[in-house]
Amino acid sequence: MKTQDYHDGGPLEVVAFRVNDQEFCVRTISVREIRGWSQSTPLPNSSPDILGMINLRGTIIPVVSMAQKLGMTAAPPNPRSAIVVVEVHDTVLGLLVDRLSDLLTFDGSTIQPVPEMTGGYDKKYTEGIIAHAEGMICFLNLDRMFPEAARLAAAA
Repeated sequence: MKTQDYHDGGPLEVVAFRVNDQEFCVRTISVREIRGWSQSTPLPNSSPDILGMINLRGTIIPVVSMAQKLGMTAAPPNPRSAIVVVEVHDTVLGLLVDRLSDLLTFDGSTIQPVPEMTGGYDKKYTEGIIAHAEGMICFLNLDRMFPEAARLAAAA
């Protein structure tokens, strides 16, 4: 899926969610559905951010802990936790988030670049920062977060 440049002022629709009390969002065009938390089946020898697999109407999909993927400490899932089912590089994944925030529409020109920082911060997962009345939202780029999904799709 080609990443669109929203800095030209086009509308940007996002699904916002929280992970460790921080707000993130992804493009709604990537989201297939949103499900409540359900236990996943662990996969032996998988990376720490892969919680396991779930059966999504006959299709087995991996579930990724967004906290661990983003380098944060993962809280145990609770009744407010959700699985955001997304499609990245023609591969379907479930993203475990602490809770959903909202469906929002922004003008693409409001996306600010991630500031340059010294130290160990890697901004490759971020598309930018969206500032709004209630605070700031980190706009994630799923294509860059899951480059292995492209390899999986190519191998299929």
